[in-house]
Amino acid sequence: MNLVLQSPSATRETLQRIATLAAPQRIVDIGDHALRAEGIEDTQAVRQSVMLTAEAAGVDACFISAGKTLADFRLVAMDMDSTLITIECIDEIADMQGLKPQVAAITEAAMRGELDFSASLTKRVALLEGLDASALERVYTERLQISMGGEAMLRGVKAAGLKTLLVSGGFTFFTDRLKERLGLDFTHANLLEIVDGKLTGRVVGGIVDADEKMRTVQRVCGQLGIDPREAIVMGDGANDLKMMSIAGLSVAFRAKPVVRAQASVTLNFSGLDGVLNVLS
Repeated sequence: MNLVLQSPSATRETLQRIATLAAPQRIVDIGDHALRAEGIEDTQAVRQSVMLTAEAAGVDACFISAGKTLADFRLVAMDMDSTLITIECIDEIADMQGLKPQVAAITEAAMRGELDFSASLTKRVALLEGLDASALERVYTERLQISMGGEAMLRGVKAAGLKTLLVSGGFTFFTDRLKERLGLDFTHANLLEIVDGKLTGRVVGGIVDADEKMRTVQRVCGQLGIDPREAIVMGDGANDLKMMSIAGLSVAFRAKPVVRAQASVTLNFSGLDGVLNVLS
């Protein structure tokens, strides 16, 4: 078993201090702010000590089987809102209606797993009725940003030959544009109904909820002729847990506690490209 430690702000001395808690056979530098402790002592007590110390130091710690690399995977599947991008698109659209606080509160509760996702999305979208569709373009151009390390992560996985899937409980308006902008292979999201240039407050067709996200990963894996265990799945909210559960590696990025508790890799401080260090 190996231990990967990383943080954009961590010094090598801090990383080494944490690594020694696992009594490694050797320590390998894998970047300016990352190292791999190999042949560690893997016990529950060691894990707890490392995780608590790393968290306090602002360092991401990942225990991973020795020898696991990007070459073991064929697909990266990503959630969009608050994972590949920094915002929750529906909250920013709602801001155009002066309703961001109300919608954001529902979004936050849904991401924590406290509300049914489909019902909460239907309720949130209904509040957008009558909004001019031009608000979507404003959100995309003025507010949407790629999360830290997102583009570097995509360059790395593409160079390794992996395909990319963006699967979102958000909206096709944004996933379609990100597909073209970032050169993604597959996307799947909800379609907002627009009539006479205005949002109707409804979604066309079925809602992309946790089950549909999982089915999408399975479907794309089937198209590629691979097993879901050959997929890396990244997410932040409770509606990502089902698709993360079938993956060979699950990555919680700036995630809710319920997601961090179940993920293979947690990136609280590093960018999305931190997964490249984990699988180096």
